[in-house]
Amino acid sequence: MPRSLHDSWTLGGLTIPNRVVLAPLAGIGNWFVRLQAKRYGAGLAVSEMVSSFAVHYRNERTLRELLRIHPDEHPVSVQLFGSDPEVMASAAEQVAAAGADLIDINMGCPVPKVCKTGAGAALLDDPDRALALARAAGRGSGLPVTVKLRSGQRPGEERGIEVARRLAFDGAVAGIGLHPRHASQRHKGKPDYALAARVVEELPVPVLISGGLQTAPQVREAFEQTGAEAVLLARGSLGNPWLFEELLGDRVGPPEPAEVLAELDWVMECAVAHLGEARAARYLRKFYPWYLERLGGDKALRQAVQTAPTLEAARALLHGRAALSLAA
Repeated sequence: MPRSLHDSWTLGGLTIPNRVVLAPLAGIGNWFVRLQAKRYGAGLAVSEMVSSFAVHYRNERTLRELLRIHPDEHPVSVQLFGSDPEVMASAAEQVAAAGADLIDINMGCPVPKVCKTGAGAALLDDPDRALALARAAGRGSGLPVTVKLRSGQRPGEERGIEVARRLAFDGAVAGIGLHPRHASQRHKGKPDYALAARVVEELPVPVLISGGLQTAPQVREAFEQTGAEAVLLARGSLGNPWLFEELLGDRVGPPEPAEVLAELDWVMECAVAHLGEARAARYLRKFYPWYLERLGGDKALRQAVQTAPTLEAARALLHGRAALSLAA
């Protein structure tokens, strides 16, 4: 019987209802973005990247905002980054207390300010530390631990694959999230799905595939080509939660303008509940272009919405555009 994205599967003893997962999205994947993915069918959602140091030292905003978990988002994974195993163990303990079901460790972020601390993609060159961090997270939390990593730092390297092998065969992780691009590529270039297929075949733990998954056909192709246990939707899901429904067979065709606007209204309301009116008005400026793309917004409208001084002003512009779309 052919595999399906609808199929349930097991990760660290947890049953995940399907194989479509919201990937960690740095600076974006807060509780309501994860909840949105769940509302549209995601079987699992992973948080944005959270500093283990900030959690360990009990940074008030980190604890209040980044460790906030909505009751309806389970199962949910919180992604931590860091380089100190003892700090990681402490942070993982607090993440478990906050209600997470899994812990993910970032070993693929290529951003220099992360790598220079020995975290993120820097761990691809430090397998001993990578292993110590994964073990510490499990010891501190008592939860299943996964790791998300890249294939290597530079073209032709496979150090990330070596790290994945060690983590998996040493029993330090319950699963591996693989982005089969090297760190210097960032999000450019075609992911090496053939390499991913070899890793899936070799490792004794589930492998989740990430990278280049913008549309439903691309996701299905990567899922079939790699044999991965599940797919991690990242940039393709930004402003497009309908992609989850499409992959699970619950939607045919793009959303109508009224659906898009209603969803954006929901996002705006959640942002206010999360951050307050003033901060939400600033925070949402990066969200608007994703939804305006589906509303047919031109450059002038995008600029007007992103510079709107208040949420009410932004709503007035958005509803005006939707009215034009519906009348067309």
